[in-house]
Amino acid sequence: MRRKGTMKEKEIESAYLQERITIRWYEPESFSDLYKYHICIMQDGNDYYQLGRVATFSDQLHQEDEIHHTVFVGIHYKDRYDRKDKYHPDGVKQSNYMHFLVKEVVPFLDDVLPTYQVGGSRALMGDSLGGTVALMTALKYPNTFGKVIMQSPYVDDKVLASVENANPIYSLDIYHTIGTEETEVETTGGNIQDFLAPNRTLHELLIQHHQFDYRYHELEGNHTWKFWQKDLKRALSTMFG
Repeated sequence: MRRKGTMKEKEIESAYLQERITIRWYEPESFSDLYKYHICIMQDGNDYYQLGRVATFSDQLHQEDEIHHTVFVGIHYKDRYDRKDKYHPDGVKQSNYMHFLVKEVVPFLDDVLPTYQVGGSRALMGDSLGGTVALMTALKYPNTFGKVIMQSPYVDDKVLASVENANPIYSLDIYHTIGTEETEVETTGGNIQDFLAPNRTLHELLIQHHQFDYRYHELEGNHTWKFWQKDLKRALSTMFG
């Protein structure tokens, strides 16, 4: 089916990551410089476009007036090892990736798009490790990113500590899902881990330590795009409606 919006892309030279990275963004059919736009920055960007069908949902939700003017922005990884380096709490590039998002991606988007240029209009979205780095970045830079969508995030002691040690945050808006069958998930390193129990712990900590808008859903499903895609339309309409 023909897309109603327009896909654009540009490579930027990252000083923090020492590589050229492609930024791909999808403008809705009604896009105009006369409007201001919310921005949703997606980790695992190509996966969200291809497996998550974000462009299709953007077309539908904008046409049905279920979301306000929103541009979806995808940033992808080289391979699964590069993904782990950038997204994992112990990843050797995670800190630099966060700086890349804050210091390079946001200024770039504010320059090429008519954005609101405030944290409340910017979201970070990701699945699994992508959701992990989205949450950790927003906790560290809540004035830059005011929204988080995390689908089945990887949670360990470092993630939990980042929630406990973060300064009280009142402005964040978080959408959090986990599958009830995610008790044996194979990680990048080949280990089998329980994602469900740590996500329930994260859920409790987020409620206890912070007073912000927070939606939590346990889905009937496992750690796959089949279930993430099914919930994506609700996630987007909830966060950008």
